[in-house]
Amino acid sequence: NSAVSGGFDVANSCMFNSPDSASFSKTPSGAGSNTVWTVSMWVKRASLAAGKIHAAGTSSTYEFLFDDSGFGLTLYNGAATVFVTSRALRDVSAWYHIVLAYNTGASGTDKCKLFINGVQETSFSTDNRSSAGTMNHINQAVVQYVGRTHGGGYFDGYMAEVCIIDGTQYAASDFGKFDEDSGIWKPIDVSGLTFGTNGFYLDFEDSANLGNDANGGTDLTENNLAATDQGTDTCTNNFVTLNRLDTHASATLSQGNTGIATTASGWYGGSGTMGITLGQSLYFEAKAISTARLYFGLSRIGQGVRGTALNNAAEGDANFDYMWRTTSANSVWYGGSDQSITIAATSANDICACRVNTDGQVIFYKNDAVVVTYSTTLVAGYTYFPILSVNAYGGGTESWLGNFGNPSYAITSSNTDPDGYGDFEFSTKSAYALNTKNLAEYG
Repeated sequence: NSAVSGGFDVANSCMFNSPDSASFSKTPSGAGSNTVWTVSMWVKRASLAAGKIHAAGTSSTYEFLFDDSGFGLTLYNGAATVFVTSRALRDVSAWYHIVLAYNTGASGTDKCKLFINGVQETSFSTDNRSSAGTMNHINQAVVQYVGRTHGGGYFDGYMAEVCIIDGTQYAASDFGKFDEDSGIWKPIDVSGLTFGTNGFYLDFEDSANLGNDANGGTDLTENNLAATDQGTDTCTNNFVTLNRLDTHASATLSQGNTGIATTASGWYGGSGTMGITLGQSLYFEAKAISTARLYFGLSRIGQGVRGTALNNAAEGDANFDYMWRTTSANSVWYGGSDQSITIAATSANDICACRVNTDGQVIFYKNDAVVVTYSTTLVAGYTYFPILSVNAYGGGTESWLGNFGNPSYAITSSNTDPDGYGDFEFSTKSAYALNTKNLAEYG
């Protein structure tokens, strides 16, 4: 229900930044069932690199479910591949619900049933499900991982509602349902399920203990995870991030696609996965990690014309609209032209903000003080996307950490938009975070 009202809402997710080697682990004290079990979780990929979702075992023998380099899903049982999906999961702006239900006592392919967004998967490029046998390490007294396997293979992205079930083969309908009005697959309350001896439930609602087993069992160990890795971007309210499919190759995304950096000379940007049009409001922030050459603001497309500024942020491009260049000159740009407005210099750790009112007025702030109000407004017929751009002219690394309502860095206060969405350093001043709930309500 990321775009529908009512029903069960998921408050939090966990952000896995693969360069940090982020994961959870737990070694049960005794054996559970390795013949009947279910894995259910919601995932939002931040990278198209292969990464393990759930694994168990040691370096000598191990098993895992992961998204592979072909962008599909694979199950490996320690000796052979059980299945590889034909379909790919490469939408880095979307949440996917994955359910893997296993029972060696069932017949044929029912031994191993895979559901994606509530629909049972039937097309596999490799399919050995009918002969699926005992998994030697799942739910056993060996290390169990979420977000990696024994040798690494770290997942990059977000997870929510992670359920590992010991002893029951559940169906997707035990974890979600189709909304009767919209047809959207959405989560339901899972607290009434039987998790079994070694099962566990991660809801990520305690930022001080992200590994808390909400089912009441032994908590998981957090590895290279912090309170700031708790997210508000969830399967019931999907927030804008920087679009990995629309980011220049010379820029590196991180922190669940909210951070952008480069060591290259030249303007290299990333645009958001969602945009707004005239009549909609918007508020987002970004923390300056460096100070030399950063761009921050909005870029547009419309009328079937896609501007190169969306992934290159080149000065002079007419689609490079409403931008604040926090260089030593600290200039303001509109329509590819310098507006000859000089503003105060930006220092590392300053919080910059962009606010768009429903009348199309664009205002920039630094540490909650207005630095410029544009005399022009958004133009009808275009879609405007948040954009962060970096330029390491002169060497070193230039970087931003964006906050579109789901911050990856610690903030000293907590402000939401008028509907209670997002987590910002400063007041949104009646403007709204860019997420699917707000887009569904306000268009």
